[in-house]
Amino acid sequence: MATVKELAKSQPQSPIGMAYAFAEKAHSRQKRESGEPYFNHVLATAEILQTWRLDEPTIVAGLLHDAVEDAGIPLETIRKEFGEEAVFLVDGVTKLGRIKYRGAKSKLENMRKMVLALSQDLRVVFIKLADRLHNMQTLSALPPQKQKRIALETEEIYAPLAYRLGMQNLAGELYDLAFPYLFPKEERWLEEIALEHYESRKKYLEKIKPLIEETLKKNGIEPVVIDFRAKRRSSLYRKLLRHNLDMEKIYDLVAARIIVETIPECYGALGLIHEKWPPLPGRIKDYIAMPKPNGYRSLHTTVIGPENKIIEFQIRTRAMHDENEYGIAAHWLYEQKRSGEDKISPKKLTAEISWVQQLKNWLEKYRLQDEKPDEFLQAMKIDFFKDRIFVITPRGDVIDLPAGATPVDFAYHIHSEVGNSCVGAKVNGTLVPLNHELRSGDVVEIILQKNKKPTGDWLKFVKTAVARDHIKTALREKGGFAKIAKAPTKAELKIVMEDRVGLIKDISSIIARSHIKIINFHTQNSPGSKFPIDKVEIATADKQKIEKLIVKIKSIKGVREVSYKLA
Repeated sequence: MATVKELAKSQPQSPIGMAYAFAEKAHSRQKRESGEPYFNHVLATAEILQTWRLDEPTIVAGLLHDAVEDAGIPLETIRKEFGEEAVFLVDGVTKLGRIKYRGAKSKLENMRKMVLALSQDLRVVFIKLADRLHNMQTLSALPPQKQKRIALETEEIYAPLAYRLGMQNLAGELYDLAFPYLFPKEERWLEEIALEHYESRKKYLEKIKPLIEETLKKNGIEPVVIDFRAKRRSSLYRKLLRHNLDMEKIYDLVAARIIVETIPECYGALGLIHEKWPPLPGRIKDYIAMPKPNGYRSLHTTVIGPENKIIEFQIRTRAMHDENEYGIAAHWLYEQKRSGEDKISPKKLTAEISWVQQLKNWLEKYRLQDEKPDEFLQAMKIDFFKDRIFVITPRGDVIDLPAGATPVDFAYHIHSEVGNSCVGAKVNGTLVPLNHELRSGDVVEIILQKNKKPTGDWLKFVKTAVARDHIKTALREKGGFAKIAKAPTKAELKIVMEDRVGLIKDISSIIARSHIKIINFHTQNSPGSKFPIDKVEIATADKQKIEKLIVKIKSIKGVREVSYKLA
C-alpha cells in the first residue's frame, strides 16, 4: 500500500495530492516544540489514517485538520478548495481540538462535543484519534505539566473511546503511551521485572512454534500466520495488582496468535490444540459465538504445554484480526467490499453502534446550567468509558455494563420497572445479594415483587447513573429521599504483622507518602499472639488508590497480610 506522501507525489492533481501541497504551504513557517516542521505532524496523522484503510476524504481531512486552528486558514478557503465534505470533517476536528481537559465544565463540554462528533460522522473521531496517537508518540517534547494533562486525557477519554469503537490495538497503544507519564515509578519498576520474563516466554513460544504448525498442517489447516503478542505494559501492571505482583500468575504475558482463513478452521484449530495439550478449566472463551459489544471476535484458550508451561492461544480469521486491529474502520471497509458500493454512508455506519445513540439520547436530558459538572463527568466515565463486563439474560441476550455493576444495575438496564420491583437475583442459578459484583459471562435472573420500591441503601452500591436516577426518582415519589445513605468516604485497613520495633512507624510513613490522611490507628494484640492486628482508618474510598497503597504496605518487612473494607 502506497504511503500518503507517495500518493501525493505521484498524483499531485488528486484530492490527496492537492491537500498535501496545501497543508505543506499552510504550515511552512510553523515548528513543533520539538523543533521539527509542523507539517510532519499533519502528514503523520494522514499516514495513520491510511494504515487504518480509511477513505480518501478522511485522509484529505487528516492533512488539513490543523489548517484552521493552527495556520489561521478560513473554513471558506477549505470549502472553496476541497468541498463541503472536507469542511465538515475539518470543522468537526477543529471543534474537538479547542477543548482542553481542565475543570469540570470544560470536561463536560469536551464530552458533549465528542458525542456530537460521534453522532454525526465517525470519521471526525478517527481523525482525532490519529491526531492524538501521533501527539502521544511525540509527547516527550512538551513541558511536564502539559505532558501529564494530555496523558490523563488520553487515558480517561481517548483510549477507552478507541476500545469502544473496537480498535483494540490503538486503545492498547494509547494506554501504553500514557502510562509512563502518569505512573513513572511503576513504569520503571515494570521495566526492571518484566523484560526477563518477556524474553524467556517468547523464546519458549518460538521453540514450540514448529510443533503448532506441524499439528495444524498435518490435519489440513494451513495457518495464514502464527505469531506472538506480548501483553501491553499498562494492562500487565493492572493485572499484576490483582495477582499480588506474582508474574508467574500472568498466563498471557506473551500469547500465541493463530490466524486462519475460515471460522470452521478456528474451531478445528482449537480442537487440535486441546487434543495435544490439556486446557485449563474455565479458561476457554468463545468470542466468535458471542462477540464483545465492541465487536471483538476470537477464540481464547489457555493450555498446559510442553515442559508443563502455561500457554494462552488466540485463534481468529484474517477478517476478524483486521476488525480487532482497526475496529469499526475495518468493518466499514468490509461492508464496502461486501455490498460492492464505493462508499457506505458514515451516518448509516454510526447508527449501527447502539451505544453511540444511547449516549447521545442520555445527554439530551442534561443542560449545563442545571447540573453538577463533576458528578456528571464521573457518571459519563463510569457508564460509557470504563472497563466493561458482558452478562447474559436468561433468554441469551448479552448486556453491556461497567465493571463492578450489580444485579440492580442489570435490572434497571432492562427496564425501570424491573429495577424498581427487584427483590433478589440469581447469578448462574445461585441466589446472590443485590450488591453482588457481576462478572463477564454471568447469567443473571432478576426476582420481582409487585409494588416493591427501591431503598436508599441501593445508592451505596449501584454503579450506573441510569440506576441512580431511577432510584432517586422512586424515593422522591414515596417520600424517602431524605433517608438516602451517603456513599462511602473512608476505608479501614486490616494489617496482620509481626511484632517488631518501628513497624507502625513504617506503615504510617508509607500512608503519609501516598498523600492519604490517617483518621484512626488501633492495634489489637491478643495475649500470647505472635501476630498483632493493626486497624487503620484512612480518609479515602478510592479503590484504585487503596489497592496501590496495599501493594506498598505489603512490601514492608514484617507485614503478613493486608485487607480493607469501605466505611
